[in-house]
Amino acid sequence: MSLVIKRRPTRQIRVGNVKIGSDAPIVVQSMTNTRTQDVPATTAQIHRMENSGCEIVRVAVPDMEAAAAIFSIKKKISIPLIADIHFDYRLAIAAAEAGADGLRLNPGNIGGIKKVKAVVDCAMTYNIPIRIGINSGSLEKDILNKYKGVTAEAMVESAVRHIELLAAFDFHDIKISIKASDVHRTLEAYRLLSSKTDFPLHLGVTEAGTLYSGIVKSSLGIGILISEGIGDTIRVSLTRDPVEEVRVGFEILKALEIRRHGPEIISCPTCGRCNIDLFGIVESVEKAMLKKSLPIKLAIMGCMVNGPGEAKEADIGIAGADGMGVLFRKGKVTRKFSQEKLVEVLLKEVEKYETIDHPQLQNNNKE
Repeated sequence: MSLVIKRRPTRQIRVGNVKIGSDAPIVVQSMTNTRTQDVPATTAQIHRMENSGCEIVRVAVPDMEAAAAIFSIKKKISIPLIADIHFDYRLAIAAAEAGADGLRLNPGNIGGIKKVKAVVDCAMTYNIPIRIGINSGSLEKDILNKYKGVTAEAMVESAVRHIELLAAFDFHDIKISIKASDVHRTLEAYRLLSSKTDFPLHLGVTEAGTLYSGIVKSSLGIGILISEGIGDTIRVSLTRDPVEEVRVGFEILKALEIRRHGPEIISCPTCGRCNIDLFGIVESVEKAMLKKSLPIKLAIMGCMVNGPGEAKEADIGIAGADGMGVLFRKGKVTRKFSQEKLVEVLLKEVEKYETIDHPQLQNNNKE
């Protein structure tokens, strides 16, 4: 029986053409790691992110050259772009003027109230939202002194202070993130903040780490919060290609049965009996199926004898060994063929399943 997750009601905002909050789908986003000033490299990376399903992209804006580059980048991409600002309020204004669809900043580190107001006035002029980004490593000194260090309560007080500051300028087009680098503080901070505000929340575990530790921390932190109904957008932070961040983000949502992006793939962990390149085959299928929202379960097995039976719940599956491959449905073998055609046969069968056998699924599950 599937778990029914009831989302926490939040206000709804827009970043470009993407709705965030309220009844909008939980949005998966990521951040480029190219130099934003290098327009060709940044654009190329964003295109790969778009192909993996990324719905909002964030770029670093460390200087005026990077802010100006947004104008050219925006003309070449199809998803909304958020400018990430630190320390200099003028960069936020320049990014907005260059066409950014949103701003991410910590109002506490860009100067005094007048400078914050200048950014807010600009955001109002261009009708773009601001994400208040609170990180455990950048809290105000008075708050750190009050709580004797970085605690969830300290992070929430900082977030509320910034919300009230923007509200004082009659600005309410806000989303909030409140990230720590460990799971426990992240959970505690988001739970506390969600009880104090109805602004949409952007989830993540900051500086989560390398591929394995980052996936584990992010899956736990983001997954637990979403299962509690908290969260409107997510970013998985990895010291890795941002395309991997997007893939992991959608896998978290898929595992919780919230959004389906790409098929559910089951595959054996391999053993000494496996004599095909199962890792490569699974990777090829995943990449080919990444943008499909078709609700289908695929099996890729390394044993022709036991594989179909072990994967009998799969809609479609393949297994191979000793130069031979088999295609099966619900555990029953339907076709045999040469082993080198494993991926080709599976993808053709998926296309048949989608367009001929179940055309209503193709129409109902486009995102």
